[in-house]
Amino acid sequence: MSEDELEEKHAEIDRYFADVQRDSMRRSVLDTGKRMDGRATDEIRPIWCEIDTLPMPHGSALFQRGETMSLSTCTLGTKMDEKMVDNVLEKSYQRFLLHYNFPPFCTGEAKAQRGVGRREIGHGHLAWRALKGQIPADFPYTVRLVSQILESNGSSSMATVCAGTLALMDAGVPMKKPVSGIAMGLIKNPGEDKYAVLSDILGDEDHLGDMDFKTTGTKDGLTATQMDIKCDGLSFEILEKALMQAKAGREHILNLLTETIAEPRAEMKPQVPRIINWRFLRSSLVQLSALVVRLSSRCKRKLVQQSPSKRLKVWAKYRFLLLIKTPLMRLLARLKPSLPYQRLVKYTKEPYVLSCLMAAS
Repeated sequence: MSEDELEEKHAEIDRYFADVQRDSMRRSVLDTGKRMDGRATDEIRPIWCEIDTLPMPHGSALFQRGETMSLSTCTLGTKMDEKMVDNVLEKSYQRFLLHYNFPPFCTGEAKAQRGVGRREIGHGHLAWRALKGQIPADFPYTVRLVSQILESNGSSSMATVCAGTLALMDAGVPMKKPVSGIAMGLIKNPGEDKYAVLSDILGDEDHLGDMDFKTTGTKDGLTATQMDIKCDGLSFEILEKALMQAKAGREHILNLLTETIAEPRAEMKPQVPRIINWRFLRSSLVQLSALVVRLSSRCKRKLVQQSPSKRLKVWAKYRFLLLIKTPLMRLLARLKPSLPYQRLVKYTKEPYVLSCLMAAS
């Protein structure tokens, strides 16, 4: 045979092999209930979790499920770190950011590292929607999560949700409830009533199957979903089974996450900037600002923010905050001598707020 004929035969062989592989996998699942890696249809791969993986980030966590691994880091910033969203009709700011990185080596490829594509943006946005509702509205920090996918054979976006939950709690973010996620699959041949719903699908099961249904949620309900299907619609029975099987899988993963860290850290790490809020008299604004600026002269960045609600915000390293706290308290006591010094200072239950309450002018 000539080289052109051999190339044509090789293309035909590859096509026939792919068809045989697809039919063999689907018949094995439907007839025997065994998947490509030997698991049952509702079985989840082994899971391993770790928090405080890296020493310097404000929060870090490693989540591995089978051959899918995410290393997530959490950074707490100030209002100056908010993301501005400048749309055509409105302008807003985001205080919770999530960046998802999928480097080529995580799938065994060796190629140049380019900018993020549509896939990375979509997967990151799904994880962002899953977690954003659990950040308290009154949390004063800007939160940034970064998920580095170190290995991928399955849903890396759901691994990002689980690793992100661990990193947020490791950083001391007072999440309302922890979140877990799982990807579900479906095998259903046209013209057959028999079908199988798969939990925690592999990459090949996503490629050769009929559905990729991602669900994230807390113990009380869903926070985000995403579905793509290759079949002609789903019946109510199949959708109900997929949701209930996904719920059982999420609860199993959530139990493993809470075994690793049951609740957010009560005290943030020493390298986290502390934010202190003081309420003050309008006439005291100049003196308070001048004192803080004078005390922070050794710092390179602005530490003071003034707001229309008569609030002075100071952010700095923890040891610097301790340095300026005493002079500020003395100044506040001089500005309002009619109130006892002890009544001027009130520690709230949250570990990140110290409020000095004073009468409005």
